[in-house]
Amino acid sequence: MKTHMQSVVGMVLVAAMFVMPVAAFAEMKIGFVDLAKLSESAPQIKAAQSKIDAEFSSREQELINLQRKLGKQEEKLTKDGAVMSDSERSSLERDILSKRRDLKRSQDEFRDDLNIRKNEMLRQVNIEIGEIIENFARSENYDLIMAQGVMFASERVDITDLILKKLSAGR
Repeated sequence: MKTHMQSVVGMVLVAAMFVMPVAAFAEMKIGFVDLAKLSESAPQIKAAQSKIDAEFSSREQELINLQRKLGKQEEKLTKDGAVMSDSERSSLERDILSKRRDLKRSQDEFRDDLNIRKNEMLRQVNIEIGEIIENFARSENYDLIMAQGVMFASERVDITDLILKKLSAGR
């Protein structure tokens, strides 16, 4: 009888352990944030992009001007190369080659600097967005906010628009 009673109590305890997590999950408040939508719509990201554009626009214009000058020299070589003296043609070819190298180097430096700056800005904005999401989750008593690796999230748990409002209010 005692063994039978211990078996029943053991089964009740095991059953309770399986039921408890389900009840705990039923009371959890879960939210989902669509990071792709945030990165398209967050005013912080748009402001950062505008700042980067303003910061790099003069260098970009310089590269465009160098490309035009190089194009004019190449066009001159193509058009007048046959009537130029060997020394003139050779000098122009060396000048074009030198400018191509300089342009390529300048373009590479520009691209590298731009990527570094974009990554710096994006890192800063992502920290700000993360803090806003965390503050929102704490103030609204969320137990879990998910962002990546989610196959489906219903509108009931999608809080992306609420986070966008918070991001806009912060601006």
